[in-house]
Amino acid sequence: MSAVISVRNGSVYLPAEVVQTYFPDIDAVIVLIRDDRLLVMPVHQATAGGCLLKLRNAKGDRVASARDVFLDQDRLDLIAEELPAHWISEQGALCAELPDQMQS
Repeated sequence: MSAVISVRNGSVYLPAEVVQTYFPDIDAVIVLIRDDRLLVMPVHQATAGGCLLKLRNAKGDRVASARDVFLDQDRLDLIAEELPAHWISEQGALCAELPDQMQS
């Protein structure tokens, strides 16, 4: 099963369907960028930290602000709409390939 997510200005936007499928009952995620791949991993214990999955609207869409992660990778200004993402069990993460160039 695949999903579609968005990235804008250091935040990862997750539609309600993606949250229900991959992050049910999860309040925080870890966001990493490795080899031009975005990884979003669930945090199962609140004490483990991570980025809060903030409620965006009544529909249940969520957003995780990870400005520091994108800043460290010099991608803070990245805007990527409708990124295809897939769950990779070996990584324990929802993964998406990030575009090479910034989009506007």
